[in-house]
Amino acid sequence: MVYVVEMDVKIPETWSEEKISDYITREKACSQGHQNSGKWVYLWRVAGKYSNISVLDVESPDELHSIISSLPLFPYMTIKITSICKHPNALKDTLI
Repeated sequence: MVYVVEMDVKIPETWSEEKISDYITREKACSQGHQNSGKWVYLWRVAGKYSNISVLDVESPDELHSIISSLPLFPYMTIKITSICKHPNALKDTLI
């Protein structure tokens, strides 16, 4: 199952720079682990925002939830998920 996931991050204004740095470091390690596993296929930054658009290829909605909720910043995200599939008129069989 392929999903487009839009994640908007809202870090609490009360956090110290040290706490922000810690979360960002852990977020990077976690997301790169999922990318290395092949489940998190693409990751793009949204220009001008603390947001990303990602493509994940997983076995089930439960696996998708497990991956997304493992992110340290998950509690501070607004997330939009769209399930996608190949279009019958598509010339290519790949996402990019």
